[in-house]
Amino acid sequence: MRIVIAGGHGQIALRLERLLAARGDEVVGLVRRSGQEGDLRAAGAEAALCDLESASVDEVAKLLEGADAAVFAAGAGPGSGADRKNTVDRDAAVLFADAAERAGVRRYVVVSSMGADPAHQGDEIFDAYLRAKGEADASVRGRKALDWTILRPGMLTDDAGTGLVRLEASTGRGPIPRDDVAAVLAELVDSSATAGLTLELVSGSTPVSVAVKSVAGN
Repeated sequence: MRIVIAGGHGQIALRLERLLAARGDEVVGLVRRSGQEGDLRAAGAEAALCDLESASVDEVAKLLEGADAAVFAAGAGPGSGADRKNTVDRDAAVLFADAAERAGVRRYVVVSSMGADPAHQGDEIFDAYLRAKGEADASVRGRKALDWTILRPGMLTDDAGTGLVRLEASTGRGPIPRDDVAAVLAELVDSSATAGLTLELVSGSTPVSVAVKSVAGN
């Protein structure tokens, strides 16, 4: 498969790129800054320079041409203000979905956040983040041209992955290593039977491949 990942230099994306490249997939990660390409090459991925805050739909669609799947894993990141939650976590996600549609890439997987909700209340930056992610998810859900799956992990940690998760429509809150998020994403990219599902993810007792097959109905 050829898989294009938005936010290709992110912590989850780099882990995902290693997994996909190791199994023989062709992986392209979109990066915002020159100088990040080396980390992607080390992960086995090709880097494409693209700032989703300023790129046009056509520019991004060209990078998606010929892809079998697209993964949105970009984020404004810690320390960013409410404005960038909107321009990256919301607007860039919508742009990437628009570009996937234009390029004819049906399989579309989103890394969202537990608690994402366009109607979320509050004035803190994290509140703005949850609203932005919720608005982006709502936009994706309305697209019939995409076989989308939205993944909402719990509290992300840098602990070593266990390969054991709980993946359901509603899990309740809990931690999840980034390693295990990446492992689930790698399975979801392959599993179009999960299209149309919004899934929460925390650590659990079920092997990743079994958990994905279970929610896919296999």
